[in-house]
Amino acid sequence: MFKRLIVLLMMLVLSSCGYNTLQSSGENIKATWAEVLNQYQRRADLVPNLVNVVKGYAAHEKEVLVEVTEARAKVGALQATPELVSDEQAFQKFIAAQGQMTSAISRLLAVAENYPQLKADSLFRDLQAQLEGTENRITVARNRYIAAVKEYNVTVRSFPSNLTAMMFGYRTKPSFSVENERAISVSPKVDFGAPAAVGSH
Repeated sequence: MFKRLIVLLMMLVLSSCGYNTLQSSGENIKATWAEVLNQYQRRADLVPNLVNVVKGYAAHEKEVLVEVTEARAKVGALQATPELVSDEQAFQKFIAAQGQMTSAISRLLAVAENYPQLKADSLFRDLQAQLEGTENRITVARNRYIAAVKEYNVTVRSFPSNLTAMMFGYRTKPSFSVENERAISVSPKVDFGAPAAVGSH
């Protein structure tokens, strides 16, 4: 009977000191981060087809094509696991790689402006629409992750839940900094409505 009372008392203390909040917000971070990874993977999966279509019309734009391919390979080489959110250094490396991917895709799409036939290609237009949708989903997923991390980190730092966090080894999670958020939040321009000047190439 005495042991039961101790267990009950401990449950009440932990509950009032933020333990349950830490658990639920930690799970929310995992779920929102998984969606961020899912959308980044969706974007990476579009790249090979995008490169191939552009190559069909602009094979001599080798530098840009190589840049996109290498950026995708760099992203693919990183271990994008749920545990990434507990490793500040690995997290920043992953975000930097995604920023390079965004920049490379933007350059590739800018090159396409000079090729009217490429812009008119139905496969290219389908890929650009998919890419635009994916970039929008990345932004939404990233914002949800930022909100989840903010809620969790406030709990970890606030009294008395910070005592519970220290007791059980809970630490703050990394989020997107102002710098890397700015670098990857500018979606690649995929609006090819205005025709380019014929004869540019």
